[in-house]
Amino acid sequence: MAQPQVRAGFPAYSASLPQRPASDILSSAPPSLFGFTKATSPLGPNRSLQTKASYALYLHIPFCLRKCHYCDFVSYPGRSPQEMAGYCRDLEDEMALVVEEWRPGPAATIYVGGGTPTLLPAPQLERLFKAVEHFFGVEPGAEITVEANPGTVDGRKLKILKAAGVNRLSLGVQSLDDGLLAAMGRIHRRRDVYGAFQEARRAGFDNINVDLIYGLPGQTLKAWKATLKEIVSLEPEHVSCYCLQLEEDTPWGRQAEAGVLSLPGEELELAMYREAREFLAVAGYEHYEISNFARPGYRCHHNIAYWLNMPYLGLGAAAASHWGGRRWQNCRDLAAYHHALAGGRLPREEMEILTPRQMMAETMFMGLRLIEGVDLEDFWRRFGVDAREVYGRELEGLYRAGLLEEREGRLKLTEKGLPLANEVFIRFI
Repeated sequence: MAQPQVRAGFPAYSASLPQRPASDILSSAPPSLFGFTKATSPLGPNRSLQTKASYALYLHIPFCLRKCHYCDFVSYPGRSPQEMAGYCRDLEDEMALVVEEWRPGPAATIYVGGGTPTLLPAPQLERLFKAVEHFFGVEPGAEITVEANPGTVDGRKLKILKAAGVNRLSLGVQSLDDGLLAAMGRIHRRRDVYGAFQEARRAGFDNINVDLIYGLPGQTLKAWKATLKEIVSLEPEHVSCYCLQLEEDTPWGRQAEAGVLSLPGEELELAMYREAREFLAVAGYEHYEISNFARPGYRCHHNIAYWLNMPYLGLGAAAASHWGGRRWQNCRDLAAYHHALAGGRLPREEMEILTPRQMMAETMFMGLRLIEGVDLEDFWRRFGVDAREVYGRELEGLYRAGLLEEREGRLKLTEKGLPLANEVFIRFI
């Protein structure tokens, strides 16, 4: 997932790429400010990011065979094998410079997103993970995820990924309707999803996520129900359901602006969201974040790091980092990215130092994406103040509107507030 976003309160389609740059909490801030503790991490008793030094590592592979009609992520279609190999060498150069500057130690989670990471040849993927191990190291039991397009994976590539230490696969399925897939500009079809899933199981993957999009042009509630039923029959460990979000500089965005793209209304989108929640709950999936559902023990640790506003390092074009009280973003342009590294410089385009107030606001609206909500005691430990004192007026209004509640020491969205999440988040900005 990158980075979770929302539209009109609904969970919007997004990658796990951290594309926004975080914070300089005062030097007197509590020691837990930049780290996880077992007591407060929602990852589970044996899978928590426990140490002060724990962080999430993101690698961006900005290549794809062709752009989908809704995609505004940083990705470049139709690049040659030589260009992709050169980019991977640049990534290794960036790793060396980042480690020299920050000395971060082993990563607690690793996420390789795109673009389409599985477009890279298997040997390049293998070399990439060897470089990560060489420069950073990996904590024991770390969650290591690779995004995969069902149309770009085969048994050999999946086995190499598994042997390289990848233990979680995220399949960009989006839909099982071939008509919708074609309309979206996806390169795969329904049969490819089944093939990729079977090959992943044969390769030994026992932690598979499936990304789905609802609110698509021409999509009906009946069709969405059929997709959910079919996906559950595959028995993935994790399902992400995102509402389509259209940006201006995309084919679908331009068509919508011109009034020639028929989209479901918010009432139908809400019905689709509720159907996903109800159906997946009956199927044994825990709804733990606005757009994410998991079998017990299979929450996505990497994305939880973002939602808890914890440290992460992002490498690659357009990747963002939040580290040591600072947040920065790499340049998007591949040539600029290469030239910076060729000159021995990190390819940063933006850097920001956040005030404590900004950091508190982000901790609130990101944490409220979790169904468990924001732990008030943890907030006090991190910032030395009570969230109820900082946001008393905002909280009172949200309580009265029935969008937010305080229960068992946590602030969380109500059932009414879940589909209206943006109306809650905006109060903290």
